[in-house]
Amino acid sequence: MAVQDITTYSYQNTFSLSVVQFEKACVVNQPEQVDAYTIYWIKEGKGTYFIDFEEYTFDGTIIFFLSPGQVFTVSSEAIKEAYKLSFQRDFYCIQTHDQEISCNGVLFNNLYDSPYVIPKSKDVQRLQFLLADLREEFNHENSGQYDMLQSYLKQFIIHSVRLKKDDFVVKSATETQLYKDFSVLVEQNFRKMHSVSAYAARLGISPKSISKHFQKLGTITPSDFIKNRIILEAKRQLLYSEQSVKEIAFDLGFNDPAYFTRFFTKAMQKSPLSFKAEFGK
Repeated sequence: MAVQDITTYSYQNTFSLSVVQFEKACVVNQPEQVDAYTIYWIKEGKGTYFIDFEEYTFDGTIIFFLSPGQVFTVSSEAIKEAYKLSFQRDFYCIQTHDQEISCNGVLFNNLYDSPYVIPKSKDVQRLQFLLADLREEFNHENSGQYDMLQSYLKQFIIHSVRLKKDDFVVKSATETQLYKDFSVLVEQNFRKMHSVSAYAARLGISPKSISKHFQKLGTITPSDFIKNRIILEAKRQLLYSEQSVKEIAFDLGFNDPAYFTRFFTKAMQKSPLSFKAEFGK
């Protein structure tokens, strides 16, 4: 890629800020799997990104939010100015935060929600001030630096949550608590628990109650939620591991690799090996 300048500030390998200015279009064809919580703010530019195999085209300013494990691909981009905030779980997620701004809140770990916000002019100015404060704090190793850096990151996240709630319909915590509990449980157990009844037993409610709750929220069914999470992990492993289809099947809780292949093919309209060959290109 043709890069004019990249400046990176870092704190103990747990939090970093990169300021990127591109001389011309940068095209990265190879997908990468994100290993930290990452915020990409394209302040000025246009392009097409794929996040967990979903396409997002933009022209102007936009902020993307990615969680560890997600697959990020740049199909095309022409960027004049961009910023990247990256932090490990130990830097921010271990703190007790309001549910909306936590690592399981509105912006992160929502695999089936829009992973971006579009700031308006007044928001751009406010966020720019926060980044300036961050850069200044990175440059001075004063006492309390960790707390100051985390405070600025938290403010950036809070402002982004407010933008998200202005632009998208975000259900209240009361309305979505069961959905969130279910999704967290699926994230922790999808490799070995594939039935709605198994999760219902863990949550102490009936499968029918979960289905009614999902229907009320207007989302996909609980069974499709579980299936989609399994398929997503299968796609990630097909691209980012050296495991065979048989090994991936066993890792995802399928005792019969042939059944896993049928399961994947029905969902994707192509076999695991066809998917790997096609997307790998």
